[in-house]
Amino acid sequence: PKDVRALVDTAAKAGYPMRVLDAVDKVNESQKKLMFKKLSDAFKGNLNGKTIAVWGIAFKPNTDDIREAPSLVLIEQLLAAGCKVKAFDPIVKDLQMSSSFSMATGIYDAADKADAVCLVTEWKEFRLPDWAYIKKIMTNALVIDGRNIYDPSELTNLGFKYYGIGVRNLSD
Repeated sequence: PKDVRALVDTAAKAGYPMRVLDAVDKVNESQKKLMFKKLSDAFKGNLNGKTIAVWGIAFKPNTDDIREAPSLVLIEQLLAAGCKVKAFDPIVKDLQMSSSFSMATGIYDAADKADAVCLVTEWKEFRLPDWAYIKKIMTNALVIDGRNIYDPSELTNLGFKYYGIGVRNLSD
C-alpha cells in the first residue's frame, strides 16, 4: 500500500494523475474493513461484550512489520464496538492497544472462550489447527478467514460458521 501511495503522489506532483492506482489504493483501504463487516453481520450488529481471537498481526508472514497491517484496523474497530480482543502472532509479541486487548501465548490461548476467530495473516502456524479442539474451547464456533486458507466444507461439517473473503460462504 505504501508503494502504491508513493507512486500516486509522485505522479500527481509531476502532473500525471494515476486514476487506476488511486482506485487500487481505495480498494485496498476498503478491504481492511471487510472482516469487521462480516463479523458484525454474523452477530447481527451486536458485538458489544464479544471476545474475538485475532490470528496474525504482522502485515505479512515472516516479519514483525505492522505498518499498514489490516489487523490493526480490525482490532481498532473491534475495540470501538466494545469487544475484548485476544491476538496472537508468532513474531509480534508486544502490542499495547487498550485494557480490552491482550496478547495470547498461542492460537489455542487466543481461541479459548472466544466468540469468533479472525485469521488476518496467513502464518504457517495457522494452517492446520486442531479444529475439533478449538470448537470445544470456543464460546461460539465462528471463523472469519481473511486469507481463505481453510476448507469451508471441513469447518461447516465440524459445526463452525465459516466466512471467507470474496468466496461463496456455506454458512449463509
